[in-house]
Amino acid sequence: MQFCTVVNCMDGRVQLPVISFLQKRFNAEYVDSITEPGPNLILSERKNPALVQSILERLKISIEHHNSGGIAVVGHYDCAGNPASYNEQIAQTQKAISFLREKYKNIHIIGLWVDENWETHEVIGDE
Repeated sequence: MQFCTVVNCMDGRVQLPVISFLQKRFNAEYVDSITEPGPNLILSERKNPALVQSILERLKISIEHHNSGGIAVVGHYDCAGNPASYNEQIAQTQKAISFLREKYKNIHIIGLWVDENWETHEVIGDE
């Protein structure tokens, strides 16, 4: 079994497009989902330490117990939890990924954007 992990918005419109994209991108059978409203904002600003810690604890389970082969952080169009513009969300996603790369140096971490047609795009790739 091959797993990857997504830190995704809770918005149901983005779940299936992101899962399908990640199964192909990471050649994964299963996608562990960590959902919060506006997760790219949460991880980029880190204003709520308890929430950030909760995300990190769930990531740890996916990485240590499911041997996750990659992580994706998602932003999307029409996000109620993060109503920022596309450019702002891309910048937030980059900051979120930089934060996660400090903690998970040996895991592929990418950023995704789900557009107004609910199509998923890789906007930040592996370093």
